Amino acid sequence: MMSSNPCNNSSTSVNGFYNFLTQGLNELHQSFISNNFMSIQFLSKVLSSLQSFHSQLTILVHKLRLPVGGKWLDEYMDDSSRLWDACHVLKSAISGLENYYSAASNISSSFHGYHHFTPHLSHQVMRAMNVCEREIVGMEEENKRLMETRIEALSHCMNQNISMESKLNGFSGFRGVLYAMRSVSSLLLMILLSGIAYSCFHQERNVVFGSGFIVSMTMLKQKVAEEIDQIDGQPGILLYEFQQARIAMEDLKIKFNRIASYDDEAEGEIQEKVDNLKSCFELLRCGVESIAGQVDDFFDEIVEGRKKLLDMCSHR
Repeated sequence: MMSSNPCNNSSTSVNGFYNFLTQGLNELHQSFISNNFMSIQFLSKVLSSLQSFHSQLTILVHKLRLPVGGKWLDEYMDDSSRLWDACHVLKSAISGLENYYSAASNISSSFHGYHHFTPHLSHQVMRAMNVCEREIVGMEEENKRLMETRIEALSHCMNQNISMESKLNGFSGFRGVLYAMRSVSSLLLMILLSGIAYSCFHQERNVVFGSGFIVSMTMLKQKVAEEIDQIDGQPGILLYEFQQARIAMEDLKIKFNRIASYDDEAEGEIQEKVDNLKSCFELLRCGVESIAGQVDDFFDEIVEGRKKLLDMCSHR
């Protein structure tokens, strides 16, 4: 049943959404600090938060009883389309990672049936690792191209100046909510894309001020930017499990290059690195599959959210 005072009810609902954003962003900040940088665990939580924010936004529309055919619906549809496009880039990047660890399985299979390490085995393994390295180069170049051509709007939303006073009033306060959601979702998607696709995360250092969710969003943004700034080398895929697998493969490659004779001690050292490589790629595989499932679920939720709002307007 609707409240006898719709304005107060709307205000409470809008404020509740801002509080929901603030709490979720604060939790993400803590998760970022307590987990390995750009780990599957952290990125999964980022994606879960994005899903939760989107779901709560759809619920809020029902509470506000917005006018049928209003511009708010066009803005919501535009924002959900941006989410959809960004998730497609994520899926493409995930597909590249799947190809990568599939290619890496040839490294492990090279050892099948061998009881001793030989120059022939070394040649097979080195060839498999070279294939993986080429896969990485191709994957990162493709991801970079996607980021440059399809994610520009997200980056713009994330770095625009926030002036909430001019945004809060329209559509019973829903315009401000849309603006907040657009900024927050752009940030979270850029974090996800930096981890899984290609890092192009740049953030100017600004003084933190404003309402709760703005402060929380800026703190998370700056913390992620600070960590990325500390990384040596060229930007690329920052996913922790991917980097660990890459390091493990490089360690194995170095060991093969250094060993001229294959004695028992050398075989033990190589076997240890092979086992570590297998473990790293298994963690990468499981993590990527988990993220892929979440992205698929989010696709369904975006479609369902759009359908619910269209149905709600048509039934009125």
